Amino acid sequence: MSTRAAQNISKEMMQQLLMAVGSGPMEDTTQIKATEYSWHHPHYFDRSHLNKLEDITKKVARAIAAKFTGFCNGEFDVAVLSITQHFAAELVDQALESKQNDYYLAFGNNQEASCGLICVPTQTASIWATQLLGDTESEGDSRVDLSLLEESLLLDIASAIVDAFSSPFKSYNFQPAENIVRRLLPLELEGTEELCKFTFQVKKSDQEGSSEAYILILSNKLQPMVGKTVEAAAKFSPGEISKAILDRMQEMPVSVVAQVASAVLSFGEIVSLRPDDVLLLDKRINEPIELIVNGQRAFRGWPAKSAGKNAVLITELSCNTQKI
Repeated sequence: MSTRAAQNISKEMMQQLLMAVGSGPMEDTTQIKATEYSWHHPHYFDRSHLNKLEDITKKVARAIAAKFTGFCNGEFDVAVLSITQHFAAELVDQALESKQNDYYLAFGNNQEASCGLICVPTQTASIWATQLLGDTESEGDSRVDLSLLEESLLLDIASAIVDAFSSPFKSYNFQPAENIVRRLLPLELEGTEELCKFTFQVKKSDQEGSSEAYILILSNKLQPMVGKTVEAAAKFSPGEISKAILDRMQEMPVSVVAQVASAVLSFGEIVSLRPDDVLLLDKRINEPIELIVNGQRAFRGWPAKSAGKNAVLITELSCNTQKI
């Protein structure tokens, strides 16, 4: 090592050294377009599937409007306001926290348990009952429970809505339950199920106000309608899974660094290094070198040559090998 004093370093050399060892990585100013992704909501259907559902629900809306026209005096307009995806747990919690005595009518296939429901909020139920009774002046009072007659009429119109909703689903014949229930969702759910929610608006053509309700259905019941296919998951034994993981791990590339030795120098000693200087390391020539794997000392061995390339003859395992 040269004996030149560190204070004789030129200002230019000092700046170059500081730039080399002291500068951090340059800030990446590249603008990357990213789509916000929420893990709190399911993504069973992608945008193309939702577009198909929108086209289908337009036909459903027309069919529901025809049902209202048949039950009530006057023309009705029905529009689908939104199509959203939810986990069952979220909807169950909302129903419990709201403390609303909404009306629910479950529906399902003939051979299966209920797979969906129509929810009629109390305000909407009061409005529909009033319209079904032909009372054009009263707007309905959601604070008053429906009478037996009104609840029977509500069951009729809700069942008709289920029939209208079934019309585009040729592979399903959804049948409504026999009774309307209140407050609790009439579906057996564990919380992880994915459901699709269709919120629609009903408006009588000659009136200002409107009412809203929604239909919930298990998302997997809609996949034939949108062309979504789900491949059956192959069944593997635990042993096969473990073997597949180990086989994959054995193919993963891992960098191995042969570390001869190291040295600790002062800043002044580093900047005074010149060609032909000799740098003393912290290891004797009769000590083995170390192989570093994943930042850990894994093996020890001796420098060697093989096929015209530098090599290491491994002689022992390090105590850290088991941690890698």
